[in-house]
Amino acid sequence: MNLVVMKFGGTSVEDPVAIGRTAAIVAGRVAAGKSPAVVVSAMAKVTDQLLRAGAAAAQGDRTGALAICSRLRSRHRDTAIELVKDQADCSTLLDFIDQKFDSLDEVLRGLSAILELTPRISDLIVSYGERISSRIVAAAFRERGINAVHVDARDIIITDSQFQKAVPQDDLIEKRAAEKLLPLFEQGQVPVMGGFIGSNDAGITTTLGRGGSDFTGALIGGAITAEAIEIWTDVDGIMTTDPRVCPDALRVKVISFEEAAELAYFGAKVLHPATILPAVKKNIPVLVLNSRNPSCEGTRIISLAPHCQSPFKSIAVKKRLSIIDVVASRMLMTHGYLRQIFEVFDKHKCAVDMVSTSEVSVSLTVDSNEALPAIAADLSKLADVKYEGKKALICLVGEDIRGQNGIAAQVFSAVKHVNVRMISQGASEINMSFMVEEEDAEEAIRSLHAAFFQNPDPSVFDVEARKAVVSGQ
Repeated sequence: MNLVVMKFGGTSVEDPVAIGRTAAIVAGRVAAGKSPAVVVSAMAKVTDQLLRAGAAAAQGDRTGALAICSRLRSRHRDTAIELVKDQADCSTLLDFIDQKFDSLDEVLRGLSAILELTPRISDLIVSYGERISSRIVAAAFRERGINAVHVDARDIIITDSQFQKAVPQDDLIEKRAAEKLLPLFEQGQVPVMGGFIGSNDAGITTTLGRGGSDFTGALIGGAITAEAIEIWTDVDGIMTTDPRVCPDALRVKVISFEEAAELAYFGAKVLHPATILPAVKKNIPVLVLNSRNPSCEGTRIISLAPHCQSPFKSIAVKKRLSIIDVVASRMLMTHGYLRQIFEVFDKHKCAVDMVSTSEVSVSLTVDSNEALPAIAADLSKLADVKYEGKKALICLVGEDIRGQNGIAAQVFSAVKHVNVRMISQGASEINMSFMVEEEDAEEAIRSLHAAFFQNPDPSVFDVEARKAVVSGQ
């Protein structure tokens, strides 16, 4: 069997037209002799609206929460009616949608009474988006001649009980996939399931964190040892930088697992940072493709990418960061001091992006969040502390950066008009990072892109697309 996992994001299932495009793409894979497993996100913006409904209910605004739920019910019903013309199938689907929204209404009513939105309840509320969208997509596929069957992802993606960011249990997922998915492939069926959601060993709904549908696709791909994991989104692939900042950004045709993982972690929105891990374990290629432009080859992510003549592959930016400065003139070189600092961040479950040390201080960068005052209070027991927000981390990714003479001089010459706060080079062979003020980030990216992507390597970048734009084709 030529097994392939196809994950479609929210914009690929946002309305009947988008779902129709998705069905055509899947039908094409089936016609080509592939056996696809399809993973779908909630319809675009639904997760945000479900979170708003939960927050409203937790504040006692039952009317507001139920109003959001009512609008979502209408949107899903309208989508189902337009997609599924068979009366019996449509009636069954509408009954399912109403049943789920009735259940969600009950959850919100209960929440508005107890006024406490726990992580467990939050996971249950947001799970409705994928649970309903996947059922609609499966019915739409069948309407279009695809032998699709709905599978509840919670029966396969088994996790721990860390609600809102649950950790998948790989061995259990592999076992469940063998039991529940492989027989469907053997029968020529196309399983359709929701991304992002799972359950613990007690069957309680969990989620993998925002953007987790990519992760679901990769977990399924690893569990069934697929020949490829396809991530379908609304852009042509991984780009040299955000095209909204640099309109002349290029599509990266091929990139390594390691480079893609760095980009995902440091702010590139195309992939969830954890997506690469299951693929790396089984050496499964990951393709980033555009459901609005399915003829485009996208970006292929593999273990060993070909050598690139250009110094960098892509530039990512991570915003909404803060710099924390910890200053203790007599403590820095004391045995165990750094351990004490990092124990504070561990206590608050706060990840650190970059670290820089001097003779008397340690500077760290973290996501700006509500825990910062508490973190600063704990650190102040060890030393003097100050922190500043509204910072951005710019990350340049390429191969063997450490081995390129003069590369740092070229980078900082390109951004000499921008104030650089912290620099990290040498910790990774493929990554050079530095911090700037958030308001300076886009100007820095434009300057770097102009400096390093004027003569891109055509074996790695889609140079023809740029030529077509320039010539007005």
